[in-house]
Amino acid sequence: MTYPARVSDPPPPVTEAAPSLGSAVRAALRGAEHDYTRLPLRRAAVLLAIPMVLEMAMESVFALTDAFFVSRLGTDALATVGLTESMITLVFAVAIGSGMATTAMVSRRIGEGDAAGARVAAGQSILLGLGVALLLGLPAAAVAPDLLRFMGGSESLVASGHGYTRVLFGGSFTIMLLFLLNAVFRGAGDAAVAMRVLWIANACNIVLDPLLIFGLGPFPELGVAGAAVATTVGRGVGVMLQLAVLLRGGSRIRIGLAHLVPRPDILARLVRLSVGGVLQFLIGTASWVALVWIVGRFGAAPVAGYTLAIRLVIFAILPSWGLANAAATLVGQNLGADRPDRAEAAVWLTGRWNMWFLLAVAVVFLAAAEPLLRIFTSEPDVLAQGTACLRLVVLGYPLYAWGMVLVQAFNGAGDTYTPTAINLLCYWGLQIPLAWTLAHRAGLDAVGAYVAITVAESLVAVIALLVFRRGRWKSRVV
Repeated sequence: MTYPARVSDPPPPVTEAAPSLGSAVRAALRGAEHDYTRLPLRRAAVLLAIPMVLEMAMESVFALTDAFFVSRLGTDALATVGLTESMITLVFAVAIGSGMATTAMVSRRIGEGDAAGARVAAGQSILLGLGVALLLGLPAAAVAPDLLRFMGGSESLVASGHGYTRVLFGGSFTIMLLFLLNAVFRGAGDAAVAMRVLWIANACNIVLDPLLIFGLGPFPELGVAGAAVATTVGRGVGVMLQLAVLLRGGSRIRIGLAHLVPRPDILARLVRLSVGGVLQFLIGTASWVALVWIVGRFGAAPVAGYTLAIRLVIFAILPSWGLANAAATLVGQNLGADRPDRAEAAVWLTGRWNMWFLLAVAVVFLAAAEPLLRIFTSEPDVLAQGTACLRLVVLGYPLYAWGMVLVQAFNGAGDTYTPTAINLLCYWGLQIPLAWTLAHRAGLDAVGAYVAITVAESLVAVIALLVFRRGRWKSRVV
């Protein structure tokens, strides 16, 4: 494929009066089309960040909604959710990793002014997502009970919870497509579309969860499996809306059936970029699976407490990823427009915003850890474990904020392999050995794993900052 030649002198940025916060929020939620390579940088960052933060907050609501209703079924049910989601994070890793490649390619094409190339990349990402879901989800659904046993679940837990595991893995194509298609919208700068999709998907999940878990009205009582059905249906509704927007033209990118015909050259490029992203998140999420395994050696209460604490951590982290995703889009589009200095300035700006945001969240979590966890459970052992985990993990929030933005800056530039190397070193070279040593050798039990999380995540940020300052990411070809 040929791309239009770059101009040596980019057009000057658009000048406009500084908008009020209210007008910026309204413009961001409205989702009008903008050239993010020419708008004043702060306005561009706000217009992208607001819907992306709300989008990621909605993704975290899926997990919190399930935890809220499932916790009413007892410790085994809550532990089932924790064990299953520690495994299905492997699917999320592939979805997010492939989404990074999609965002990088779409944003670069948009920055270059190649709308046709962006449409082709969007269509091929759909094919990639369906193929991966078939390879990962269906085999895992078939052996759901064995997977729960492998993760340390008791026979009673396996008997009551394998339906939850089977449904989530069987419907994993909804996870893949939801992430990939929203990555298309983010790369194109249509963050408001991605946000609205998750609003509707979450509304479906919130309504269906109690109906299917407890069998209210004419609905069957499915127990913990009902939470998986509700989540999968909600995500499926979101995917149908995404496809409708892309096919009918409600976005900056409109695709047709011709874009869904396999293009080996584009698929190969997507796979090449995805490999680094997938490995990056597989390394990270596999380390979370290992942590659950370590914590699981100490019983169901630590697993349940850890599950609830991490749900709250994710509730804050995912909106923070929204800010990081805004940085990725700005980096990709500005590199495509041959404006690397503006791309770098966007990273420093969003990094500062992210740091102040997570610092405020950390203060709240440190002060109110136990009351927040009491929303989900009243069992003393679960509360104690969850409180210890939450307070230890959020100590590193200011550094996590920078780590997320810097990692997404690399990904937005198409350099998915640098974060992969950093993750391998920090998670498998440090976090897992440290967690095992502190938990089993130093006698800290599950608390040792919580300490290891904070140490490893903080080191990710420090190393990413040192590598970012070298500037090699600016010359990455996508």
